[in-house]
Amino acid sequence: IQPVTEFRANAAQFIEQVRETGEPVILTQHGRSAAVLLDVESYEALVDELALLRDVREAEAQVATGKGRSHGAVAKKLRARLRR
Repeated sequence: IQPVTEFRANAAQFIEQVRETGEPVILTQHGRSAAVLLDVESYEALVDELALLRDVREAEAQVATGKGRSHGAVAKKLRARLRR
């Protein structure tokens, strides 16, 4: 956890630290959390995981409303498409 003023003075150092450790740096402003500095790999992993979780939540909602299909029905439809 670092103040924004410290980040401004040493931005390159903080970026290097985040790259090397993979650990985020929380920036504060007026004593309160204001932003998080992440390395690109960690950020992309979070975005991918969030997308997957949204897909799972959507699938669960579809199943709950009766929009789900059995494995056999899906497999049959896929086989038919592959034969084309």
